[in-house]
Amino acid sequence: MGFVSIHTPKLMAGSSEGGSAVFKLDYKGQPACLAQSPQLHKQMAINGDLRRVFEVCPVFRAEDSFTHRHLCEFVGLDVEMEIHRHYSEIMDLVDELFVFIFTELNEKCKKELEAVGKQYPFEPLKFLEKTLRLTFEEGIQMLKEAGVEVDPLGDLNTESERKLGQLVLEKYKTEFYILHRYPTAVRPFYTLPCADNPLYSNSFDVFIRVNILLTCEEIMSGGQRVHIPEVLEKRAVECGIDVKTISTYIDSFKYGSPPHGGFGVGLERVVMLFCALNNIRKTSLFPRDPQRLSP
Repeated sequence: MGFVSIHTPKLMAGSSEGGSAVFKLDYKGQPACLAQSPQLHKQMAINGDLRRVFEVCPVFRAEDSFTHRHLCEFVGLDVEMEIHRHYSEIMDLVDELFVFIFTELNEKCKKELEAVGKQYPFEPLKFLEKTLRLTFEEGIQMLKEAGVEVDPLGDLNTESERKLGQLVLEKYKTEFYILHRYPTAVRPFYTLPCADNPLYSNSFDVFIRVNILLTCEEIMSGGQRVHIPEVLEKRAVECGIDVKTISTYIDSFKYGSPPHGGFGVGLERVVMLFCALNNIRKTSLFPRDPQRLSP
């Protein structure tokens, strides 16, 4: 596929996602934080003509979410790539990559999956050879027809995601699907709005598994990025980000940036849902959550 493996810093001067859930620390007298993702640096790599990059690395989220699906430190797979015609090229990669992963796991890891199943019985994941894609508006319409009231320009809450997953399973017979064209207002500052309607964006989330808890979980977010520096800076300000903390990131776009995009996926959550486990801590050797710092 022509991807280059990169290693990006985990000590940062600012927030990589523009949120408040970061681990803050003192870096030789300067305020810093642990990276929430390699997002900014992998885009800078694209701006440096690497064209296609990926990283498997630790990700840090100072979340207070003490749930079955959240960790404060996990392993992430991050991908970024040039776009030649349309952001659907990223979804094509997600489709090809994860159908391959699921198929290979089922064929080549039978003994390991059987061992897991003896302690935590589960049914094989239902997925299609060609991954289902629904627009956000189509998902909203399915929920409305099922009597679920949702904000057409807001994000889906856990209950709505769960219900949509059940509806998709019933209608399309799959537990793995892509929901795209999310409202711009609920996406990070670097997400590119749709050309035909700026209320929506060239972005997507990927969902997997209606499991024993009747949950359908988001495992991945991605999309096309803003590649014009003036627009990027304006979006950052609108989202309340101190532009000074990401000045080197924005500067990298001033020398020319190709249309590009990518995605990030939490691997522990993928394993949890592929095996229909009821808690993400069962997929981590030494899990870190809001209440656990040792061993």
